[in-house]
Amino acid sequence: MTADKQEKIAVIGLGYVGLPAAIAFSEKFTDVIGFDTDQRRIQELNENIDSRGEIASQQLADASVKFTSNPDDLASTSFFVVAVPTPVDENRQPDLTAIRAACELLGPRLSKGDLVVFESTVWPGVTEEICGPDLAASSGLKQGRDFFLAYSPERINPGDRKHQFQNVVKVIAAENESSAQRVANIYEQVVNAGIFMARSIKVAEAAKLIENTQRDLNIALMNELAIIFDRLDIATADVLAAAKTKWNFLPFTPGLVGGHCIGVDPYYLSSKAKQSGHYPQLVLTARRINDGMSSFIANKLVKMMIAAEVPVKGANVAVLGITFKENVADIRNSRVPEIIRELQEFGINVQVVDPHVDPDDLKYQYDIALVSLAELDQLDGVIITVPHDRILEELDHVLNRLKENGVVIDVKTALQQNRLPVSVKYWSL
Repeated sequence: MTADKQEKIAVIGLGYVGLPAAIAFSEKFTDVIGFDTDQRRIQELNENIDSRGEIASQQLADASVKFTSNPDDLASTSFFVVAVPTPVDENRQPDLTAIRAACELLGPRLSKGDLVVFESTVWPGVTEEICGPDLAASSGLKQGRDFFLAYSPERINPGDRKHQFQNVVKVIAAENESSAQRVANIYEQVVNAGIFMARSIKVAEAAKLIENTQRDLNIALMNELAIIFDRLDIATADVLAAAKTKWNFLPFTPGLVGGHCIGVDPYYLSSKAKQSGHYPQLVLTARRINDGMSSFIANKLVKMMIAAEVPVKGANVAVLGITFKENVADIRNSRVPEIIRELQEFGINVQVVDPHVDPDDLKYQYDIALVSLAELDQLDGVIITVPHDRILEELDHVLNRLKENGVVIDVKTALQQNRLPVSVKYWSL
């Protein structure tokens, strides 16, 4: 065995990012540990179940990963990969609670020569200026002498079967050349797409942020255009279809911006920018536009119901899809609950359908209950918020339960209008 083959690898955090990484490492290395503090998560993985639908049961069964919630199992590890959530709080400020807790947990398990790679999204400087000192304080070891730091931003796209862990170029950086080479030796064995060595850890941290900030700004432009075209009584989809015939038109579309990256990363960038003395006007304007789309859609439905002379208070409205995007079970930072809350403030009875979501998780995170398609009846309105394939397959069932003069909002223009009864009022973002 080469030296890198003898590395004992542990992945801390087994969500959408950590689990695929742990599985990939286990295909090339022995003694891979997958650690998570969520004992229910560990139990399901040991039963070869990934409730998030990213890893197949057979793949879990074949993987030689030791899934555990016992921190003592990390004691013999030499190469740690930290992939815990870095969300924003209710004030849209970066929340480093989980990553700092991971450092506190890892510190007592660090030995001289160990290397810690952070994959969690952070602002430039967090790895070396916050995580390093946290690890040093909890371990009693010296950063850069006894243990070493590296950063490799995650690029996981939930539900994407093409751009998976092994198939996307891996950006890596470390605090010194020997550590960078050590990280490269590990990742290049499991990432077929290759390695890109960033000039510094801060460069790698920043690169992750701008990947998603760029997308956020482009979607914000489309959302603002959709608001403008709505006032001009022009269908945004028709405008985009015409504009896309130009070779260099960027094919972005309007929509709800949620999830673990695009709706979060710009706040990490803007927070650090403000710390440096610069107010990031464009970045935060895009965020305000995108964060406001839930309210825009909810109010559009109410206005359409009033125009159609449908009584708003007590109306029955079905919301189809509550995840942050199509064909995944991920409800993190979804913007759909905001639509539901606003409709409820108008006295509307909202019924939510999503075949991908765990009802218990939804109830716990958002205090929202799910209903089945069969329970929908006598509907005054329908909002197709997330056009899962399974929802589109059953859509006729829902549309047939619309009352005369019912209203349909098709957020992502997924519906062919010829499927609608003549009396139904239709609008798409």
